[in-house]
Amino acid sequence: MTKLPSPVLPAPPPNPELPLQPVPATSPPQQQQQASAKHYKGFVAGVFSGIAKLAVGHPFDTIKVRLQTSSSTRFSGPLACLTSTIRNEGLPGLYKGATPPLVGWMFMDSIMLGSLTFYRRVISQSFFPHYQPPNDPHLPPNIIALPTYAHGLAGILSGATVSFVAAPVEHIKARLQIQYSSNKSERLYSGPVDALKKIYKFHGVKGVYHGLGATLIFRGCFFFWWGSYDVFSRWMRNNTSWSAPVINFWAGGLSAQVFWVMSYPSDVVKQRIMTDPLGGGLGDGERRFRRWGEAARAVYRENGPRGFWRGFLPCFLRAFPANAMALVAFEGVMRALPE
Repeated sequence: MTKLPSPVLPAPPPNPELPLQPVPATSPPQQQQQASAKHYKGFVAGVFSGIAKLAVGHPFDTIKVRLQTSSSTRFSGPLACLTSTIRNEGLPGLYKGATPPLVGWMFMDSIMLGSLTFYRRVISQSFFPHYQPPNDPHLPPNIIALPTYAHGLAGILSGATVSFVAAPVEHIKARLQIQYSSNKSERLYSGPVDALKKIYKFHGVKGVYHGLGATLIFRGCFFFWWGSYDVFSRWMRNNTSWSAPVINFWAGGLSAQVFWVMSYPSDVVKQRIMTDPLGGGLGDGERRFRRWGEAARAVYRENGPRGFWRGFLPCFLRAFPANAMALVAFEGVMRALPE
């Protein structure tokens, strides 16, 4: 009996949900080495990016925090605060509290961006598995397609996630920034480690995380950051011939400005809470604010609606140069490091 040949079945159509897997041109060990090199370069470049951002942006941040937490009788404005700080404490006074953000930013940025990507993917798979953005034919394949409000929701979730790292970092930084004495022996805290030890000794973990609720409220405004980032980047992709890095830079800078406009009043309240005396064994004074609303009412009572915008100018001026220098440093180091 003649054996019939097996029928040839047509190949199944490609699954649009799965990317095509190209045949690797290199062996698995070589791919692992290349991936390790990429991670190594990105980490080192990220460190230099953080240093550049700190060097340019931290003096603006110090002026911002001091204006947010002082009365109008102490500093009449940003220029008065700047000249007073330099005259009494020298240039190092502008960099008080710089160590916590320098160390913390490496972790905060990785947690924020990593969790943002994770939440975007979860939201996409759970609620928008077949979403196609309207009027966006130039959407890069590595971008997760979502409605603008869904990008904002992912921003809220990533802001809440990173708050558990950001709160103690920003708490220690703020307390160091409002130490006005140029003589270290007259300061309550000699540095970030000393501040952390003393706060933990007298107030425990709760004291270290003082202001966590205010941080969650403030970083909830990431909705506006990542929602507007989607709007700006989509417009630039469809209306300019700019490269992806240029679009990322300008969309990132503009969306950061939107974020600060929408979130700044809550940042003022957060700084008031984080610099409020903790009392007890620290001996730093009597605590004033037990709740977020009490701090908000104090800001309004002291300076009216304008109090919620005190220190906004140095914050607004800081965003673009700090981000620009961070980008220049990151790209420069990435090019300079060997493969």
